[in-house]
Amino acid sequence: MRLILTCLGFAIATLAVLAGISSAGSGRFASKEELGAALFHDKNLSKNRSQACATCHMPEIGFADRHDTHKGNAVSLGDDAKSFGDRNAPSVTYAAFSPPFHRDAKGAYIGGQFWDGRAKGLEEQAAGPPLNPIEMGMSDDKAVAARITENPDYLTAFRTFFGNQALKDSNGIFRAATEAIAAFERTRAFAPFDSRYDRYLRGEEKFTEQEELGRTLFFSTQFTSCNLCHDLKGPDGRLETSTFTSHKYFNIGVPANREARRMNGMKPDFVDIGLAANPEVDGDPLQRGKFKVPNLRNVAITAPYMHNGVFSDLRTVILFYNKYNSKKKSRQINPETGERWADPEVPANLATKELETGPGLDDKRVDALVAFLKTLTDKRYEGLLK
Repeated sequence: MRLILTCLGFAIATLAVLAGISSAGSGRFASKEELGAALFHDKNLSKNRSQACATCHMPEIGFADRHDTHKGNAVSLGDDAKSFGDRNAPSVTYAAFSPPFHRDAKGAYIGGQFWDGRAKGLEEQAAGPPLNPIEMGMSDDKAVAARITENPDYLTAFRTFFGNQALKDSNGIFRAATEAIAAFERTRAFAPFDSRYDRYLRGEEKFTEQEELGRTLFFSTQFTSCNLCHDLKGPDGRLETSTFTSHKYFNIGVPANREARRMNGMKPDFVDIGLAANPEVDGDPLQRGKFKVPNLRNVAITAPYMHNGVFSDLRTVILFYNKYNSKKKSRQINPETGERWADPEVPANLATKELETGPGLDDKRVDALVAFLKTLTDKRYEGLLK
């Protein structure tokens, strides 16, 4: 275990600097956040000791999974080296800004974690993958706790940050681990707000003519409907804190990812009902096919796209939305397949109002929107845009 932690040392130290965490030294952890960083990277917390949170949420590529890792497959490979999921692993950057899962005054579902909001917050989300049989594959919280207690440095840190009470049973150990991981995910390493867009807002940089056109289109209510779902302002009402999501749920007509289904062996008649599968929603038919609006920070470097990773290119996503507004035959063709856009996996409950607002866009405007979305890339990832 000490050897493994030594191998993780460089990654954790780097993230600690980015997160504003001081180095502990001597195998100890200086803060709950630094403990969370170690747990986030620890492959021993999976059944075969081959997978960590960071395996599918890689810090070097926006805390998302690498699109080409599994021969182009859009979903992640499990710890057993043979199981695939059915949904795309989203970026964890800025995930801390999602409010707890709830219903607003109008009855709309908002917030939570995962594509269907089934985890209320980061702590509950962190508890999911270790116990998922096709992800990290641990049998229960006792198995996770046993792996944690193998490491004396973890035990010291748990006593320091959570008290002896946390070590009295496996549930307490597991719960403390999820709290530490969530604390790490709330640090600046995940939400630096230092993209070219942020620097533009602060007057530190200027946009190119194309980027400025894209920004104008994105913010427009006349030419696009982007901001009907991707809020322009943060929870405090400022542009500077926007993560470009309403945290709401919509069915936008995404087709099934047949290649992912071939890889994971799901039955041909399986339908991902999205939000309706959330236990709190209890199968409400009006919520079938709805998925959470993702934040757009780092969107340009975290392909593939949509909840099932069915699209590989960001421009394809813009064209997919544009098909609802354009009468051109060419706009009814998926550029990645050369065929007509596939039918929605769930044809009911389409967000017709949001999807059909605004005119069709020409190539110049489509490219401008892509250029603007690239400006939302955190500074540490800007090199990936090339």
